[in-house]
This record gives sequence, structure tokens and C-alpha cells, in this order.
Amino acid sequence: MMNPFKTKKGLGRGLSSLIGDADSKPIKNKVSISSITRNKFQPRKNFDKEKMEELTNSIKERGIIQPIIVRRATDQNNKFEIIAGERRWQAAQNAGLHEVPVVEVEADNLKSLEFAIVENVQRSDLNPIEEALGYRKLIDDFNYDQEKVSKFIGKSRAHVANFLRLLSLPKEVILLIEENKISQGHAKVLVGLDNAYFLARKIIEKKLSVRQAESLIRSLKSSNGKSKISKNPNLVSLESGIEEKTGIKVFIRNKKNNSGQVTFEYKDLDQLNRLIMVIKANY
Repeated sequence: MMNPFKTKKGLGRGLSSLIGDADSKPIKNKVSISSITRNKFQPRKNFDKEKMEELTNSIKERGIIQPIIVRRATDQNNKFEIIAGERRWQAAQNAGLHEVPVVEVEADNLKSLEFAIVENVQRSDLNPIEEALGYRKLIDDFNYDQEKVSKFIGKSRAHVANFLRLLSLPKEVILLIEENKISQGHAKVLVGLDNAYFLARKIIEKKLSVRQAESLIRSLKSSNGKSKISKNPNLVSLESGIEEKTGIKVFIRNKKNNSGQVTFEYKDLDQLNRLIMVIKANY
């Protein structure tokens, strides 16, 4: 029988290693799906809808092959908290299952977080921000340092440091990463730039590769290392607020004499009509 906890080659500590550390004991073959709750330390927040549908269909056809790893919930009686396998749990609910196979382990909060990070990193299921937040939680809440995190996940310290740096980006840029509008490679070159959101928008607008984005940034830098096009953060925030309200791209250009222009970029007549309605409703 295939080992459900087999690890990917090259990763530091896999699920089988962590389960070996914990007191693993099979419980009832199956438990009620309603007695299971999600892992409060789960770093993954977004699940791909298409992949979830595929997993749901697979479970409808063949059931759950790999058990869900759980621990006893500390704050709820007769409940289990997922340590690894949240996608399977959600897909099982979508498939209409009432019971699911589980393996119960003794695990504290640190072990629960370690399980969740390892499972997701092994399968490349986390977006860059989720992965970075998982590393940050290990550091802030469980006294890990970057060296210990790198050994734990089996990746270089530079890998960990690069992901953690993403958390220093403006929240607007972080949202673009979470929405998969720019890649981790794009985000990496934006770290430390005052006009990161402005440049991220340029990357999306012009569909630039990472190499092209690097070239653009180099061309915009002056001799003192700062970008020639430094966008006022208040204008960036204003653009973001207008876009959120209208759903339409907006560009604000402000000149030294405080004159300038506001440009709306709509994709179709529906967007134009929506913009007109918003303007009429507010003015």
C-alpha cells in the first residue's frame, strides 16, 4: 500500500518525519465530517476552484484514498482539528460524504503549524504571501530564526529571506500577488521601491516578464538609486480607492504646479456605464 505520508525528495522534514515525532495512533477508520474543524494555523487561505472541482469529482468516484491528519480540538468537545488535508475535507463535503478516514496524532500548536506548512510547501499549494506568512508565524510565535526555518523546510536561507521580504511590500502589491496578477519573481524586484504599486501596475498593464520588469526599473533609477518616477503615496492610495469603488483602472497625474489629469481606462461600455452611474450617484 502506498505510504500516504511519503515525502518529496529534497525537502527538509516531511510529513512522515513529523508524524514520527508525534504520537501517531489510528483511531476509528472513519469519523463524522461534521466533527472536524479547519486548522486555525492553516497558512493557506485560497483554494483553486478548478482543482477543487477535480478533487471533488475524484472523491465522488473513488472516495478519499489518503486519510486526513487530525488532532483533538483543544477548545471544542468531541471535535477534531485538521492538521493536514483541508482540501480533501472540503472536497468531501462538496461530494456529499458524511464520514471521512482520519489518522489522529498528538500535536501541540507548533507541530500543527509545522504539519500545515510542510504539506502545502511540498505540494506547492501556497501562494508566495501565504508561504511568507507561514514562515513569519514560525519566527514570531515559535522563536524560529531564518536558519531554522530553512533547515525545517529543506530550502536555502536566501529562499526564506526572499519570501519574508515580500511582506514589506505595500498592501496593494501584496493583494496583487495573492490574486496571482504578478508573480513572486516580479514582486521580488519591487521590494524596497517607494513606487512599488505604481510599477506593479505597469507590469500588469504592459504584461512584462520578470526580466523586462527589471529592465524597466533600471531605466527609471537615477544616479542616487531612487526611481525617477516616484509616485506620491497619497495619489496611489487615492487611485486604489477609486478603483475599488468603480472597478475601473484610474491613473492620476499631478504636475509640480498641482495641475494634472485623471484618466479612466474602461474595457467595454458596461464599465463606462458603471463609471457614469457612480459619478452621478456621488455628484
